[in-house]
Parts: sequence; structure tokens; C-alpha cells
Amino acid sequence: MRNLASDTTAADTIPLKLVVYLGLLAAVLILVAHAWQTASPIMEDAQIKAQAEAASLSIISIQEGYARDSAESHSPEGTICTLEFSFPASVRYISFGVDPDPECNGQLSDSEWAPENNTIIYQYKNGVKKRLFLEGKPVHFVKGERNSEGIWIPAKSQENIQTPLSPEKKGVIIEYPVSGEFLFELVTQDGIRYTMSHF
Repeated sequence: MRNLASDTTAADTIPLKLVVYLGLLAAVLILVAHAWQTASPIMEDAQIKAQAEAASLSIISIQEGYARDSAESHSPEGTICTLEFSFPASVRYISFGVDPDPECNGQLSDSEWAPENNTIIYQYKNGVKKRLFLEGKPVHFVKGERNSEGIWIPAKSQENIQTPLSPEKKGVIIEYPVSGEFLFELVTQDGIRYTMSHF
């Protein structure tokens, strides 16, 4: 009978098996990392789209609500919705009712903004834009500002009240970082119903 202590035939194959197993493990880890890099942007895009769609549904849901008369300081509060966003760093902005970068050059102040009622636009830092269209009646967005009494009112033209609002006042934009809670209230001004920002 052979002595187990002196039997070294299997010991010669242990280093070779160890190298093969470690090589297979490394190959599996590389494949998993590559799959994660491929799937991560797709999952991120789906998450952003889901948040934008939830925002569009919230905005549509308040359109039949009560609109506060912005000219009356004691008018009851209009119907409000709160939008929640937690967009990743790859998103440059989300806009409501306006395209602040019609040339897609990443500059939001080098050209006139293009009004787009019933539209939510979000743009990635690589220039890609995605649009969501709000169905139903026209939805007019307006930037809100606090008056001297601390009441939110639609932004007015700097020149005078009779001058039409500039596109920068008509649309609402949230620039990077797009994260947190953002309130919109339904108001009327000069007979037009606006969805006004409270930020």
C-alpha cells in the first residue's frame, strides 16, 4: 500500500488548476463589468424618463383645478402639484413649455428660447434632447416670482406690464442639478390660465 505522505502526483497539478480557475474568474468578472457598463445608461435613461412622465401626469392632473387670480392678493391658493426629481449628473436641464437651447450647443443664454407649450424637454450633457408632449388643452407655463407682499405671481416684463412676456419668463427651466421638490400652481393672468413655478 502506498504512503499518502509520499504520494505527490496530485500536488503537481494544483498550481495549474489554480491558474486556470483564477483566469476563468477574471474572465467572468470582466464580462460582468462590461455588461454593467452597457446596461447602466439604459437603466439610467429609463429612470429619468419615468420621473419626467410622472411630472407630466402631475401637471396634466391639475389643469382642471382651481386657478388663482394673480391680480387679487387675497385670492385663495390655486391647485398645486409637487414634482420630485433626482436626475443623475448626465442631465443638463429639464424645461417646461420652452426649448432654452434650440441650437443644441449646450449654451442656454446665447440665443432666444423657443416657446413650446404642452412640452417637457430634458437634455443630457452630451446634447441629446428628449421631449414629452402633454395631451389635452394647451398648458401655458410661466416663471413665478414673489411680489413685495411675498405672494407668488407670474413674472412680468421688465419694461412694462403691457409688453408681452419674453420666452425666458413664459417657460420654466430647472438646470443641473435637477434634484429636489418643485412646486407648480395654477393661476390666471389677463384671462389666461398658467402653470406657474414656485422656484
